[in-house]
Amino acid sequence: MLVCTDPEPDPEPSNHPDVEVWVAENDAAGRRLQGAQLAPASAATTVRVRKGQLLVSDGPFAEVKEMIVGFDLLECADLDEAIEVARAHPMAWAGRIELRPFADFEQ
Repeated sequence: MLVCTDPEPDPEPSNHPDVEVWVAENDAAGRRLQGAQLAPASAATTVRVRKGQLLVSDGPFAEVKEMIVGFDLLECADLDEAIEVARAHPMAWAGRIELRPFADFEQ
């Protein structure tokens, strides 16, 4: 689960769930395996190799309005459960949540 900012957050921040409660509930239920807030995009370093040359630059590579600000590794039975977990996260109200399964290279 990628936690992202959004240029159009919910205009009623008082309705947002508490992140500490969300973390505690999902840790206790065994759904949240790991998670962390990321440093701001200004702390990013972008690494690329082009024509065999290493290119390192400060800051994020993409110029976008939304930034990934954190992540949570979830263990859910299916996408429906993951959606229910994500909808209760405060950043679903103040930002965006992107759910993405791990790639299955065995298929």
